Parts: sequence; C-alpha cells; structure tokens
Amino acid sequence: MIAYFLRRILYTLPIALSVTVICFLLVHIAPGDPLQMMLPDNASPEAIMELRASYGLDKPLPVQYLVWLQHVASGDLGTSISTGRSVADELSAGLGKTAAIAVGGAVLGFSLGIALGLVSGVLAETLVDRVAMTFAIAAISIPHYWLAIMMTIVFSVQLGWLPAVGTGPGGITLNWEDLRHLILPVLTLSLVPMGIVARTVRGRVAELMAMEFVQTLRAKGLGFPGVLRHVARNAAPGVMAVMGLQLGYLFGGSILIETVFNWPGIGFLMSNAILRRDMPMLQGSILLLSMLFVTVNLCVDLLQTAIDPRIRRRN
Repeated sequence: MIAYFLRRILYTLPIALSVTVICFLLVHIAPGDPLQMMLPDNASPEAIMELRASYGLDKPLPVQYLVWLQHVASGDLGTSISTGRSVADELSAGLGKTAAIAVGGAVLGFSLGIALGLVSGVLAETLVDRVAMTFAIAAISIPHYWLAIMMTIVFSVQLGWLPAVGTGPGGITLNWEDLRHLILPVLTLSLVPMGIVARTVRGRVAELMAMEFVQTLRAKGLGFPGVLRHVARNAAPGVMAVMGLQLGYLFGGSILIETVFNWPGIGFLMSNAILRRDMPMLQGSILLLSMLFVTVNLCVDLLQTAIDPRIRRRN
C-alpha cells in the first residue's frame, strides 16, 4: 500500500512540472506588453528597458522560466504589476474566500447529487427518474454567469432577501450577516456538480441494481437498506473520481461567479489580472489553481485505492 501511494505521488511530479511550463508559456505568448500600463505614453526607450530588466523580461524565455521556477519553488510568486504588492500574499488572502464558496458548493452539490442519483438509480425508468434526470440535465446546461445574474436580480434587487456582492462585514465567519453573502455564490456553484454527480450515481446504481449479486442478496433475505449499502460501496470508487474532478473544477471554475458577485477570491484576482495584463498575478493564480486541481485529484486517487483494493492490483 505505501509503495503504491509513493508511486502515485511520484507520477504526479511530471504533471506538476508540465503545469508550470504551460502556465508560464500561456501568459508569455498572449498578445500585448504587460508593462504597458505602468509606463507613461512618453516613456523613453531607456526607461522601458530598465523596467523590463527589473522584471526579468529582457532575458530569453528559457532563462525566464528557470528563474521564475526557482522563485516559485521558494514560495516567491513575484510582485503584482498593477498593485505593487506580493502576489503570494494576495493569493493567500483570496484562497480562503475561494475555498469557502468552493467547499460550500461541493458539500451542497455532492449531497443533493448523491441523493438524487440514488433515488433515480433505484427507481430507474420511472416518472421519478425522468423528472430527476431532467432537473440534473437542466442544472448542467444553464450557464453559470447567467444564473448568477438572474439570482442576483431576483433575490437581491427585487426581493431584497440576500446581499448581491462582496463578503460580509466580518469576512468569512459563522455570523448570519456574513453567511448571507455566501448563499448566492454557493447555490450557483453547486448546480453543475449536483447534476453531474446525480447522473453518474444514477447510471452506476441502475447498472448495479440489475446485476446478479443484488438478486442473490435479496434471495438470501437481505433487506433493502443492506442491498443499498452493498450497491453504494461498489459504486463509490467511480463516483469519487467524478467528485474529485468536480471539486477541482469548483476551485478553478469560479472566476465568472466571483466576478459577478464581486467575491474577492482567486477567480476575482485572476479576472482583474487578465484585464490589466498583470503577468505575475495571472501566472500565480493559474499556477495555484492548477496545483490545487492536481492535488485534489491525487488525494481522490489515493482514497479510491484505500476503498477499493482492486485498483491497486490493476496498477
């Protein structure tokens, strides 16, 4: 078991290195000069060269990448071009806010998705199944940003029940005045993972319920709760893989939601960095979200193996 875990962690290292290369190149091949906003229109060529040298942009790309990677390994993500503050400090402040809505969306979406999928899987090809899967498909299909705007109009502007933008006065706390600011972003983020998990659970449960071992368990007198427990355990590894991907998506795919709700997380910082051509902030935010995605999926992979030893034997 330990040897397998170490091997899986070792396999992740080339993926992480590839992520750094892609992250670095994507920002550098984008059109435009990231230092343009920092320079006056009448800046002299000497001033431009001096500023480029101060950010290391006068060196060849391979050298820039190695220097950048060395700084990243030491925890230095550079200085934001637009604000002049440390990128690592700004991302650390935004990570907690992004995690709050991502984890909240995951808990709500996964819980509802599993419940919906179990009901549909057990009652496959019935009216309940069709209604539940129609709702799941609708949740996946509706654009997030459009739904966020509609929910803001209805619940904030027209009804006045919930705040439209920003965090609460105390930040992320258990105080109701602060929690109210979480409701709309969390609800919006939870719909897509709910629909995907529901469809995954439904398909796996319906398949397992038709297998011979379920009929055998029933023939031996095992009640429905016991049968469902066996079915859920067999369905868990595949469902967990999907949940891991969706959790990574919630961290990385919140940029539009954070922009609509003016939520000061990593997605909001990334959106501003794109508009301002803030290269250090853009690189840092992409790298952090990518590494979170890789780490989450590694943890899910290891957890799958702990639950289902067959995965370890196949590898």
